[in-house]
Parts: sequence; C-alpha cells; structure tokens
Amino acid sequence: MLTKVATTKAPAAIGPYSQGIIANGFLFASGQIPIIPETGAIAEGDITVQAQQVMKNVGEILKEAGADYESVVKTTCFLAEMSDFAAFNNVYEKYFTGKPARSCVAVKQLPKDVLCEVEVIAVVK
Repeated sequence: MLTKVATTKAPAAIGPYSQGIIANGFLFASGQIPIIPETGAIAEGDITVQAQQVMKNVGEILKEAGADYESVVKTTCFLAEMSDFAAFNNVYEKYFTGKPARSCVAVKQLPKDVLCEVEVIAVVK
C-alpha cells in the first residue's frame, strides 16, 4: 500500500508528483528546493540561506510522514555549483547528524534557478 504525504508547511508540488510517498515502511520524499511555503517565493540569498530553507522544507515532510532527520537513510543532493560544496556541507551537517548515505552532484540547472535541491529516503517510525 502506498500512502501520499502532503503538508502545507512545505512547498506544494509544482508538477505531477507528490511531496512524498510512504511504501513498505520507507518515506521516499521528492526533491525540495528553497521555496518559502507561506509565500511561494524562493529564499533570497547565497547557498547557506537557500540550503537552510531546503532543510526546513525537508524537515516538514519528514515530520508529516512520522519521521525525522535521524530516520533518513539516504540523501541525494544537487548543487548548481560544486564550488558551493563546503558551504552546503556546513548547513547539511547541522541537520543530518546521523550521517546517512549520500550522493551529491553538481547539475547544469535546477528548477527556478535555485542553488540546491535535496531529496531523502527515510524509515517511517
């Protein structure tokens, strides 16, 4: 059985997808970009500002699913510029203290020209 995860505390899906799906005890969350849920605007600022908003959005989806950052087993991180890697990690490590498995890649372009996007897979409690 698949259960859709939806919360107004994270940005609504901007396409034909769900914020997350729970299947067989795991949450598969869609990638989050630095959209401020209350306004729909992109968090203005550098990679640190945008990464913090992404982590807040990820956290709200985790919470809605009955999980938390410690429940995350895998992240996939996308950066617009690999030169932002160290600054991104400074934010990332404050949230993912359990050090889940991770992939982090630079991509040519992200939706809405943001600087980062993060998707997670987590165990649901």
